[in-house]
Amino acid sequence: MKSIFIALLLSCGAASSATLVSRTWEISATVPDNSTLGWSDTRFIDTATGSILDVQVRLRISGGFNGDLYAYLAHDSGFAVLLNRPGRTAANPDGSFTTGVDATFSSAAGLDAHEASSFTGIFQADGRNVSPYTVTDESPRTAMLSSFNGGDPSGAWTLFIADLSALQQSTVLEWGIDLLTDAEAVPEPSPLVGTALVLMLSLWKRRR
Repeated sequence: MKSIFIALLLSCGAASSATLVSRTWEISATVPDNSTLGWSDTRFIDTATGSILDVQVRLRISGGFNGDLYAYLAHDSGFAVLLNRPGRTAANPDGSFTTGVDATFSSAAGLDAHEASSFTGIFQADGRNVSPYTVTDESPRTAMLSSFNGGDPSGAWTLFIADLSALQQSTVLEWGIDLLTDAEAVPEPSPLVGTALVLMLSLWKRRR
């Protein structure tokens, strides 16, 4: 799924002064059922420079009940809650009974993941940094992806996922991250420049 902030940058002409670093990791890991211990995966990014302008997270999960899931992304001082028992309300403490996730979490999305009726598409991070056992749709949203903005993109990025209710298990198939930074992209050399260099070298050799 393509990053929607790329299109936004192109539309406002900012892409020439920004760099996108994108990584994807295939996992196939089972999340422990009904356990606060959860599952985590830490990946190191050492090729990103500049300061973070925006972060997007891509996540694919099969099986399980989505209303059981609690997931966050952590890096340096940044912390974003991606999922916190989606669908859970005061009237529905079990949350969503939908199965499977194929989602991109983006600050530019229009729909809050907690209120989604399906989990295929682009969503805002849940952001509710409260206990998964008391969270509802009315809980404050204070842990958004914007918490990473302005930070150093390099270093360890950790995804954590827990399944907090019995029955059914979720399997993480893949996750990825898109980091947009203010480092200026290095332009690709023009083919004409390469051709000119070849001609110059050829003439130089003939004169020797």
